[in-house]
Amino acid sequence: MTNFSMTIDGKPVSGQDTFPVKNPSTGEVTGLAPQANLADLDSAVAAAKKAFETWSLKSDEELQAACEAVTAKMGEHAEELATLVTKEQGKPLNGLGSRWELGGAGAWAGYTSGLSLPMKTLQDNNEGTVELHRKPLGVVGSITPWNFPVLIAIWHIMPALRTGNTVVIKPSPYTPLSTLRLVEIMNEVLPAGVVNCITGDDEGDNLGAAMSSHPDIRKIVFTGSCATGQKVMMSAAETMKRLTLEMGGNDAGIVLPDVDPKQIAEGLFWGGFINNGQTCAAMKRLYVHEDVYDAVCNELVAFAKNIPVGDGMSEDSVLGPIQNQMQFDKVSRLVKSGAEKGRVLLGGEPGEGLFFPVTIIADLEDGDPLVDEEQFGPALPIIKYSNIEDAIKSANDSTNGLGGSVWSKDIAKAKEIALQMECGSVWINKHGAIQPNAPFGGVKSSGIGVEFGEEGLQEYTDVQVVFS
Repeated sequence: MTNFSMTIDGKPVSGQDTFPVKNPSTGEVTGLAPQANLADLDSAVAAAKKAFETWSLKSDEELQAACEAVTAKMGEHAEELATLVTKEQGKPLNGLGSRWELGGAGAWAGYTSGLSLPMKTLQDNNEGTVELHRKPLGVVGSITPWNFPVLIAIWHIMPALRTGNTVVIKPSPYTPLSTLRLVEIMNEVLPAGVVNCITGDDEGDNLGAAMSSHPDIRKIVFTGSCATGQKVMMSAAETMKRLTLEMGGNDAGIVLPDVDPKQIAEGLFWGGFINNGQTCAAMKRLYVHEDVYDAVCNELVAFAKNIPVGDGMSEDSVLGPIQNQMQFDKVSRLVKSGAEKGRVLLGGEPGEGLFFPVTIIADLEDGDPLVDEEQFGPALPIIKYSNIEDAIKSANDSTNGLGGSVWSKDIAKAKEIALQMECGSVWINKHGAIQPNAPFGGVKSSGIGVEFGEEGLQEYTDVQVVFS
């Protein structure tokens, strides 16, 4: 049994106790994570605050070189980290699994390393010069979820480092091991205190709440549920923290009547079931025009029924289990309600342990729990529509607004519909295909701020205008 350590000020820290991290495929304990207390958090923040004094003074070229060194070091350990992700998160090594996640993490880290926010001259004439400078904030607190533990950690950490900030990260207690190891690896090439990692099982001190109210943390970047994000926002108010909140989504896909059902079936499947549906920007509800409704249902089922589901450590598995019991119970409840009302085309019954089969349920309507609630699992409701205006209205009738998609051979028509959808990102003939050069974030209850690209980098800075 491996005992993992926190990293505080460049040193391994055990914590006063440990908690087990289980493999959702087998139920076996993968490793023991340290249980931090509030004193550990204070130590991590103090180390980051001290490191900021010198880290923030580094030149743009020095920061870029440091980020490139982190990217290279992470690449050297990609297989080790992928294996840890599979053992604690459950996703398979292959397919769009943990090796794919580590590949994405490397791509994001590399792209972010090459970004820059140079000074902008707003005015330079006989009336004077006005310059806009972007300055690092200070200590950034990162709170990450369990669905993509390494990839989302990179999304949070790398732009913070690139802009001269220091970091304290707290991963989900369901998947802390890969993040603990990631930060150890980063500290092989970074000065002490620049990136610190603490962990806790949330049954002791509420570390997340303590981070979001901590007076020496200047910004919180959070990825997770809407309910928790709202709590972060409330507890951050007193210290006027900067916030980037990427929260839940209930993404809608709209299929127009001109599609070739067989041609789009694979894209629809991965739009809804990537990472076993445990993805914020996965397609959670699918509106299909009545003219192609039956054909789309049939082709989607034909593709989905051939996807192997099994232990993530098996090289043959393409999808794995649901990550934890709480999420499994939620998916089970929503699928049961959907099965009572709609027509189960595939799956529908819970499997052994935390395995839940790919489930597709047709003939549901707005108002049904599986349509209205974010399932965050391997279950997709399909809703028939006859009028496109009604479909757009239904897609927008949600408190969430993270992503959406339109499926059509007529790209111009699809773009016209896309612009009417109330969400931060819209894809045409695909869903959820985020990339590091395009800002990503939600509207309405799905979040505040954006990540990725130059716009995401700016969120880690304060603006200072110099008049001369």
